[in-house]
Amino acid sequence: MAQNSAYDLDFYAWAQDQARILRSGELAAADIENIAEEIESMGRSEKRELVNRLGVLLLHLLKWKFQPNLRGASWQASVTVQRFRLAEHLADNPSLKSKLEDAMASAYRGAVLDAIVETGLARTTFPAECPFKPAQALDNGFWPD
Repeated sequence: MAQNSAYDLDFYAWAQDQARILRSGELAAADIENIAEEIESMGRSEKRELVNRLGVLLLHLLKWKFQPNLRGASWQASVTVQRFRLAEHLADNPSLKSKLEDAMASAYRGAVLDAIVETGLARTTFPAECPFKPAQALDNGFWPD
């Protein structure tokens, strides 16, 4: 039976120990495979955050576009907040800008499902492809008609 590693038994303790090892330059003692896995996982997490924030933004833009009679300060604030948070996220992770098109497509699929639930509108109400370009969605001056 294989012995469990500190990585499996106590992640926090493992992380603290690995940070100490790396800072001390004891690279031969570092758990390279698990460190690499964690770094890759952090990157995936940042991309998921981008998709999630875009999804919320696109949901509110869809509601704004397809329910003009319900537009209000709350929806406007939600759009403004998501745009601000997305701008910060992209500033912190500039390489994600190259993933924006794919992230928008992924986020749009989820936003449509959420919009159907929240609005009660039929699936056919919403375009099959995202009607907004990334630059539009992120532009504080853009509000769909």
